[in-house]
Amino acid sequence: MIPPRLAARPRPAFLRALGDDDVPPLVTCAGQSYRLERLLKHDSWAASAVYRPVGAGKRLKVKFNRTASVFGVPLAWLGHQLARHEAWMLRALHDLPQIPRWVGDVYLGKQRLRHAVAHEWIPGHPLSKGEWVDDAFFPTLYSTLREMHRRGIAYVDLHKRENIIVGHDGRPYLIDFQISQALPTCWVCRHRLTRQALRILQASDLYHFVKHVRLHRPDQLRLYAGIDRPWWITLHRGVAVPFRTLRRRLLVRLGVRTGVGHASSEYFPEDALYQERNQPRRAA
Repeated sequence: MIPPRLAARPRPAFLRALGDDDVPPLVTCAGQSYRLERLLKHDSWAASAVYRPVGAGKRLKVKFNRTASVFGVPLAWLGHQLARHEAWMLRALHDLPQIPRWVGDVYLGKQRLRHAVAHEWIPGHPLSKGEWVDDAFFPTLYSTLREMHRRGIAYVDLHKRENIIVGHDGRPYLIDFQISQALPTCWVCRHRLTRQALRILQASDLYHFVKHVRLHRPDQLRLYAGIDRPWWITLHRGVAVPFRTLRRRLLVRLGVRTGVGHASSEYFPEDALYQERNQPRRAA
């Protein structure tokens, strides 16, 4: 019997951020050349890869946001905007130790890749299902979130466990800020409704944070008493869950996924899912 992952076929070009193209084998950032080490994922929104320096230095993670058109509709502008937005977020949080450091614009030869954003690679692994982390892990992550909120930023994407990296030092790190939100700097935009929308997103950050605590360190739940599920989470699920189900069915219909359409069934699952599936469960 063919394993489900092998039964799926590679994504067609219109479901790949770079279309028929692959990530470049060599890029330049901050005057340093970097050679492709491995591809982490290539889905509809972005292709992400690890690059090793040519010579001494630290490795980078480079994300190439969407440039491919969909049925003739140009989307390169969206990839440019997503990269610009994420780079801004990384710069705004550059002094927080749990946030990877932005390292500058990405070039292919002399051409600046406006759809790409790069930051230092965090050695470690994505938080895994059933993993037991050390005593300081969640208090450190909580402090980072609260400082982000104090600066007028909401992370937004904390429901994804794979966005939380367990570093080789045992500490937590947050990655992927492409949909994070910040309070606009323009005083005209800092309307009461804008501030309220940001507070809703920040409260959602804390709710998803507590969900991870419940799954990975339930003995620490008492430290975060009073953080309950906001009412808008139920409302959001009423829309998000049917949409996710429809999307999964479409991908199964296209042969890109198998079974019920979980991302892990793809021909080339993203690195976080691949690592989780192949590594032994960590426990205390």
